[in-house]
Amino acid sequence: MYGLSVKSHFDAAHHLPGYPGECAGLHGHTWDVEVVVEGEALDEVGIVYDFKRLKGDLATVLDELDHVCLNDVPPFDSLSPTAENLARHVHDSLVRAISGPVRVTQVSVWESPVARITYRP
Repeated sequence: MYGLSVKSHFDAAHHLPGYPGECAGLHGHTWDVEVVVEGEALDEVGIVYDFKRLKGDLATVLDELDHVCLNDVPPFDSLSPTAENLARHVHDSLVRAISGPVRVTQVSVWESPVARITYRP
C-alpha cells in the first residue's frame, strides 16, 4: 500500500454559535489542511497518484473556502463550521473529485500550529 499526502492552507473566518467561549464570536484562522490518499497499484510511470494532481484536487476544494466567512458558505450556512466538520467536508469533496485507483483515507485540519483534528472515514 502506498500513502501519498499533500498539504495546503487557506484563510477564512467563522463563528461557532452555541459555543461557550470566545469562539462563539467572529474570528479567523489560517487553516492548514493535509490530505492522505492510498492505493496499491502503480501506473505505467511508476506512481500511485500524481502529487501535482492531488495538489490541484485539494486547491479546487479549498479555493471555495478561501477568504470567506465559512458560516456564509454551503454546507456551513446550515452546519457548524467546526474544524471537525471542515475536515469531513474536505474529505467528502475530494472523494467526489478524485478518480483512479486511490482512496482518500485521511484529512487533517489545523486551526492553529498546535491544534489539529483528523478525519478518517
